Amino acid sequence: MRVVVVGATGNVGTSVLHALAADERVDSIVGIARRRPSLSWPKTTWVEADISKDDGELERHFRGSDCVVHLAWLIQPSRDEATLYATNVDGSQRVFNAVVRAEVPALVYASSVGAYSPGPKDRAVDESWETNGVQTSFYSRHKAATERLLDSLEASNPELRVVRLRPGLIFKREAATGIRRLFGGPFIPNPLVRTSLIPIVPRLERLRFQAVHSLDVGDAYRRAVVTTDAHGPYNVAAEPVLDPDELGRLLGARPVPLPESALRVGADLTWKLRLQPSPKGWVDMALNVPIMSTRRIRDELGWSETRTSGEALLELLDGMRDGSGVDTPPLAPETSGPMRVREFVTGIGRTSR
Repeated sequence: MRVVVVGATGNVGTSVLHALAADERVDSIVGIARRRPSLSWPKTTWVEADISKDDGELERHFRGSDCVVHLAWLIQPSRDEATLYATNVDGSQRVFNAVVRAEVPALVYASSVGAYSPGPKDRAVDESWETNGVQTSFYSRHKAATERLLDSLEASNPELRVVRLRPGLIFKREAATGIRRLFGGPFIPNPLVRTSLIPIVPRLERLRFQAVHSLDVGDAYRRAVVTTDAHGPYNVAAEPVLDPDELGRLLGARPVPLPESALRVGADLTWKLRLQPSPKGWVDMALNVPIMSTRRIRDELGWSETRTSGEALLELLDGMRDGSGVDTPPLAPETSGPMRVREFVTGIGRTSR
C-alpha cells in the first residue's frame, strides 16, 4: 500500500507517519510538506509542495497512491485570515481536486471537533451533529467550510472512499514547542510551566472539553487508511472529559468561579496588545463545541486510547517545561530562536512557521 500524507511534519503528521510505518500493509509513504525536514523516517520519501499555491505538483505526487491523508492546516498568522483561508479552505480544495484527477481511491481528511455547531456539554453527540462551526472562530469556520467541500466532493465522486476524522485537542510531548508557539506565544517561560505553579483553574459551566494523545490519533488515521470499508466521519477522543473538577485534580489546583466574559475579554485584550497569538474565537469554540461520542470509531475500527486525556495533557505540560520538540520545521525547539527573539521579530500572531 502506498500512502501520501499531506502536512506530514506537524503534531499529527509525525504521529501518522509513526503509525503507518509500523503497519506491514503499508509499503511506502510520501510525506509532503512546505519545508522539507532534515530527519529521515522509515518507509518515507519527503517532497516539498505548498497547497496554497499549486496543485499540479500534488497530482503528480498523488498518482499511483492507494490513499491520500490530508492534514495540512494553518493556525497562524491569526491576524491574516486571507492567508489562512488560502491554505485551509482553498488549499484543501486543491488537494481534493488533485485526488480526483490522480484517481486515488481513498481520501482521509483531518476535520476536528471544531467543525461542529454549538452543542451540549452534558451529553455526548454522534457524528450526525451539524457541522456549521462556531462563527466567531476562524478555525471553526474554516473547518466547517471544508466539510462542505467534502460534501460536494463525495456527491460528485461516489466511487471515492472519504473518511473524516474529528478529534478533540491533540497533545504530545514532542509537539510542546510548536503548540506553545502557536497558542501561547513567547511570554510563557518554560521553567514555570509546572503543575505546582498553577494554583487555580476557572470554574465555568461550559468549560468541558475532550483531548487525546497524538500517537493515538496517529493510530486512528492508520486504521482509517488500511480499513478499506471505513468511510464517513469518526469522532476521536480519549476519556475522561476534562472539566474544571478534573483539571483541578490533575493540576492540584482549585477551581474558582469565573464569568465566561472574563475569559473572552482577557483573550481579546492580550491578543490585541500582541501579548499572545490566539484571538478570543478560540475561547468561544472551546465553550461551545459539543461533547463527542466516540462509539463509532471504537466499534467499527477497533480504536481505543492508550493514554487518558489527562495523561496527554500532563505530557504536553512536561514537554513545554522541557522545551521538547522534534526535528521538523513546525516542531523543532530552535524554531523560536535564542530567547525567542524570532517570535518577536516576525510578529506575534502575524506569521506562520
